[in-house]
Amino acid sequence: MNQNQLYNLQLGLNGFGRILTIVGFALLLSAVGLGWLVKSFFFVLGLLILAPIVGIFVFQWWVRKNIVQSACPVCGTELTGFNQAQMQCSSCGEPLLVEHGKFKRMTPSGTIDVEAVEVAAQVVED
Repeated sequence: MNQNQLYNLQLGLNGFGRILTIVGFALLLSAVGLGWLVKSFFFVLGLLILAPIVGIFVFQWWVRKNIVQSACPVCGTELTGFNQAQMQCSSCGEPLLVEHGKFKRMTPSGTIDVEAVEVAAQVVED
């Protein structure tokens, strides 16, 4: 005798017999006046099947709507962040704010942010 063998408790119902038993039980409940219980069970079962599928599509739509991919305004590194969120550039460490699909520098109030332009020097000879 092999003592490591697992013993399974098997009822005499196989495959099709189980389905017939469930259908018979549902018909018995509806005949007694508890059909609402069977309908509620199938409704909940349908929700359990459909809710994750719909949830995945809603989540993908939300992510596509709220993820912003753009360049850092300071160093030009390509970054990804959530819309209407604050983050820090992984390259230069500049605090950034994501607004309208672009990254903007977070500056204290009263600060005027300007962009410098390179100007070529001209030498005047007499």
